[in-house]
Formats: sequence, structure tokens, C-alpha cells
Amino acid sequence: MGNKLNIGIVFGGQSGEHEVSRVSAYNVLGVINQEKYNVITIGITKKGKWYLYSGEHIKIKDGSWEQDTKNLIGDFSIFSDPVITNIDIFFPVLHGPMGEDGTIQGVFEMLNKPYVGCGVLSSAVGMDKVFSKVMFQSVGIPTGNYAYFRENDWKKDPVGTLDGMEKILSYPIFVKPANMGSSVGINKAHDRDELIEAVEEALIYDQKIILEAFVKGREIECAVLDDGGVLRASIAGEVIPSKEFYDYEAKYSDTEDSKVVIPADISEEAMKKIREYAVMAFEAIEGSGLSRVDFFLTEDGSILINEVNTLPGFTNISMYPKMWEATGINYSELVDKIIASANRKRVTLSL
Repeated sequence: MGNKLNIGIVFGGQSGEHEVSRVSAYNVLGVINQEKYNVITIGITKKGKWYLYSGEHIKIKDGSWEQDTKNLIGDFSIFSDPVITNIDIFFPVLHGPMGEDGTIQGVFEMLNKPYVGCGVLSSAVGMDKVFSKVMFQSVGIPTGNYAYFRENDWKKDPVGTLDGMEKILSYPIFVKPANMGSSVGINKAHDRDELIEAVEEALIYDQKIILEAFVKGREIECAVLDDGGVLRASIAGEVIPSKEFYDYEAKYSDTEDSKVVIPADISEEAMKKIREYAVMAFEAIEGSGLSRVDFFLTEDGSILINEVNTLPGFTNISMYPKMWEATGINYSELVDKIIASANRKRVTLSL
């Protein structure tokens, strides 16, 4: 073992972003420096079962790892098994609820283990599209108009709920689960009938629904990294959706023609402001480690924050590593820096 750090890569998870998590983990495993780290892979099925997995990484990508029984260990305790207790740093490559919403971060805290990414509070706030907007507004970052309601409101009085939403927002309206990522469960409604359909779909994924005003603007993203204790913002990139908006299929399907332009073709002033806002947003939710911050740039030059992703994707087409590559940090070096940010927590915990 030597002086290598034991890194526990956790992948899969119970959210609607399970498949994206697997692909992200496969990519991280492909670039992580095996000479510096001993890697332990821990898979979580959609049903929430944890396994120690020692098989081929390609099986993580395609999902066949769950059938690779000779390389699976399911009978273990995360609190007492030596493989787990010997892990120095956890690296959760998990997206969506039960992964980047503070829940698994709480498990790592209970284990008294450092981990990559934001803490319990910042993960929970960053995941919740309502609470995060409140925090952005509190530090002076402009947001688009929005409204929200809960499932109980919908069940008690759907017509009244719709009337209330339509008084605040004009069509078209984006309907989203408040706690979900990768554009899962998101739809654009052009009238009341479409709004009802969109709400019903969003309620599959969350009990709180956020409705956002349509913003006619370019989609600009910026990556934030804790680099040696200094917060850095990457060169921003632009997403040009292949569809009416950047939905799940447009993000991840190989048959779609969505494009990314890095660096974004925007003014120097806009680039500077977006990078400044990205760091402000990260600090507003008390982030740590890494995040990707998404914005809209309107025709009149206004910049509106959309959301923050505290555990952004690491697939081969994900914006986070691509933006850092354009800024001068390659994928392998980026993973090193992300682990280093967690390692500082490890040093603090051991004092």
C-alpha cells in the first residue's frame, strides 16, 4: 500500500440520474492516477443496495456490474468493514437525490471521513432549486422569476394552485422537480394543458415543484474549483441545445446534435462577470470542493443565474471537465485537485 491514499469511488445511486452517475464514475476511474491512489469502488443499485465491486470498469459504464457476481461483495457493514474503515477519502460520483443532496454526505460525516465535494448543508441547498435561488438573491445575484408549490397543494386544490402560478408567471413556463438534476422530469409548458401534464410528470420525482419563467437567452456555464484553498472559476462555456431546451436526451444521447462552445463567444465583460457570479454563488451556499454554475445571458446583456450543481457530471461530454481543460487543467490533474481539496478536510479531521 505504501503512502498511497485509499480512495473510495461511490457510483450509481437511487436517483433518476443513476445511469449518468455510472458513466461519470467510469470516466473518473479511467483517469485517476493509480500510482498515487488505491481505488476501491462501491456501487449502489437503484434499490439502494450497496456492494463492494472489484470487476472491470467497463461493466460500471454499461450497468452489467450488478451481474458480475464473482466480483461483488454485498455482505458488509459500512461502519465496521475494514475495506471501508481503511478508506482515506470518499469520492461520491453520484448525481441527484440520495447522492448530491446532503444525504450521503451525512453518512460520510458519521463515518468521520473526508469526502470530495460540498458538505451536508451546501449539498442540500444547492440541490433544492428554491432554496438555492433564495441564497443567490441574498448576495445580489439576479435570478429569473419563479414560483413553487408542494404536492399537498396540488392534491388539495389543483385549479387554485394553477391559478396562483399563472398570476405570477406567463407562458411559456418551465416546470421542474425542485430536487433533481440532468434535466430529469423537466418540461416546457406553453398552455394550461401542457402545464398540468408537466406538473404530473415532475411529481414523479419530487414533492416540491418549481415553475420558472422562460428566459430568452444563451445558456452559459462556469466551473468552480477549490484549488489549494483558493476558489477558481473556469473559462465559461456555452451550451447550444439540439432541442427546444437542454433536456436529458439532448444532454446525453449520442444521436442528438447539441453543441458546446468553450470558451463561450461572449464579451470580455460578460465573461468576467459570469466568473465572478459563479464564485459568489458557490460561497452563497457555503460550497466546498467543486461545483458547476449555470447562467442565462439575455439579448440585452443581462446575466441571470439558473442553478448550481454541487456534483457535476464527469462523462466524456460533461461541461465541468471540458471547461477546466480549456482553462488549462486536464482531466487527470483535475481529479487530483478535487481529491486534494478533500484531503485538506482529512488533515483537519485528524488534528
